[in-house]
Amino acid sequence: MRRLQLYIENQRVDLFKDESVSLTQTIKNVKDIDKVFTEFTQTFSVPASSVNNKIFKHYYNFDISGGFDARNKVAASLELNDLPFKTGLLALQGVDLKNNLAHTYKITFYGNTVNLKDILGADQLASLTDLNQYSLEYNYANIKSKLETGSGELIAPLLTHTNRLFYDSSVHNAAINNLYYNSAGVYNDNGVLWSELKFAITLNAIIDAIQAKYTTANEYQSSIVFSDDFFNNTSNNAFNNLFMWLHRKKGDVETTTAQGGFSWTPVPLTINTETGERILFVSNGSITIGGDFINGLGETKLSITPVSPTAEYSIRVLQNGAIYEQRTNVTGNQLFFQTEADTLPAGSYTLEIAADTTVSFAIGDISWRFETYNSGPDTAGVALVDNASIFNTDLQNQFTITEQIPKMKVIDFLTAIFKMFNLTAYVDDLGTIVVRTLDSYYAASTQTYNIDKYLDTTTSKVDIALPFKDIIFGYKGLGTILAEKYNQLNNIEWGTEKYTPTNTEFSTPTESYKVEIPFEHMMFERLVDANTPFNETEILYGVSIDDNLEPYIGEPLIFYREATPFGPTQTPIAFKETATSAPVEVTIYNMPSNSWSINPSVSTDNINFSLEINEYTLNTDFTGTLFNNYYLNYIKDVFNEQRRLTKITAYLPMKVYYNLQLNDLIELGQDRYKINSMKTDLTTGKTEFELLNTILWLRI
Repeated sequence: MRRLQLYIENQRVDLFKDESVSLTQTIKNVKDIDKVFTEFTQTFSVPASSVNNKIFKHYYNFDISGGFDARNKVAASLELNDLPFKTGLLALQGVDLKNNLAHTYKITFYGNTVNLKDILGADQLASLTDLNQYSLEYNYANIKSKLETGSGELIAPLLTHTNRLFYDSSVHNAAINNLYYNSAGVYNDNGVLWSELKFAITLNAIIDAIQAKYTTANEYQSSIVFSDDFFNNTSNNAFNNLFMWLHRKKGDVETTTAQGGFSWTPVPLTINTETGERILFVSNGSITIGGDFINGLGETKLSITPVSPTAEYSIRVLQNGAIYEQRTNVTGNQLFFQTEADTLPAGSYTLEIAADTTVSFAIGDISWRFETYNSGPDTAGVALVDNASIFNTDLQNQFTITEQIPKMKVIDFLTAIFKMFNLTAYVDDLGTIVVRTLDSYYAASTQTYNIDKYLDTTTSKVDIALPFKDIIFGYKGLGTILAEKYNQLNNIEWGTEKYTPTNTEFSTPTESYKVEIPFEHMMFERLVDANTPFNETEILYGVSIDDNLEPYIGEPLIFYREATPFGPTQTPIAFKETATSAPVEVTIYNMPSNSWSINPSVSTDNINFSLEINEYTLNTDFTGTLFNNYYLNYIKDVFNEQRRLTKITAYLPMKVYYNLQLNDLIELGQDRYKINSMKTDLTTGKTEFELLNTILWLRI
């Protein structure tokens, strides 16, 4: 019998002597292919002893003030014979009473990767204020600069929000949206308006902003730090060159005119003073608070006073990137959240002020006071946040990243990336979230355990490993005009892979399985010269309109930036500041693409799931699809006619199951197996395996 120890925030928990504590572990389950962010979880019981009552603060007694908060998970760890085994989080589910006395606490132990959902919650990408370091004025000069820039986190791709572009070398006057630049002609009025374009940001910058926000220093339960296996990997071109289009609303970027003649300016708030417990944190002017202030437990009073009592200005408070409260065209001192009913709930808050003239605020005249109470009149914590320098409203048309980034939860963004690239995640001993592709995760282990002598040979089971008749991989967003046309003509969605081996339908499984990525997947267009039919230009572009030619919002759009490598031979384009101004010639520009290179000899990697005709080369040389690169090996084995799901029981010694990892191989006789899942009784070593036979080993 092994000795199991459970610790909650470094306090040892009493366990029942006869309690059977089992741990179920899986990294990729053949029965739920797109499930991510979970390694192990288990619910069990502990006695309501004096030690445990102290840890859980007599949770059954709701009259106790400041008791155990079961709404939040707490740090926990498991040890076997005093050796560290697993770390994670623990949630209290409830208390069983006998004869009206506490008898048993029900608790659930979670692996650390599950904690991602708890840390990120419902936060939107707009809450990642670290992204605002890339904010800039939305004007002709900046769009042109970022259109021509071949590096950096922010670009302006040749991707229009309303109008289709074309190329006709026979027309050089008054042809708006005609990209032909006539360098020799007297008249040259062609071109695309700069305001047809929007900025885009790298997915890497979003990952960096996630890691910057979610830290223990910012009062989160744990820090999110990704390994450099997939993220933070400078050689990972398949991910590093991906961008997200900053397209919050369809059509035009919201201009200063559309906002009533002024531009919203974020107030750079900082902490002035703090006393007592820490109750908030501030990052890039954004204030993040928990739910400790509501229900009469605190206050969140905001006071704003301009230098001029007659100056007219507008105020808005954003919660997680969305407008929470707004006042327009006010004067003098403005007070917010002054009563108990107005106290702010949990969230990240940003304050913005706007005016159609410059309005000044002296140091400390934008003051936000936060206070939480203990029971009774005692103060638990006070923080004063204000403007540490003179603040002036900005009359520029500022393109603030967090205001323009698409609406999407942070957890949904990460889940989408994990599904795209078939990634796995687990937390190592240092707390780093190790992120790898499934293939590289399995390849990282060379360990094989022969468990013949530990087998319970009285029972075993061999099942069909194929629970689905086919698997469909695709994108949720396929509503742009060319993607819609593709669907109508081909009766299958653009970039979608429907996999069965040799395209054969099976009769035994009855259900399809769909892996759907919540991004927009646009079909881009290579322009031809209308003056010389079939004469292709070297211009690849995109347009965000639907098949009714109306501006389209869709899902968050991602793409590769193909910085045109042609130099002097690249087809120049005409670029305009106004509809009536003469265009300038742009010879190097960022083109959006579904492949990270338009030269298959450089790379065939692309973000289609299926093998498609490349929009630029018009051939099928780009074989490095998401399915081929990241799913094929795993799915091909699942559908192999020799594949079986074997269920066995073994009584493993501690030296085996203490070191056994989910990417290790299990050997039975001469056959080797991957671990689909395993459930281990930590006190006896009894382990129930679901194993998948390795097809390649059988062939050898």
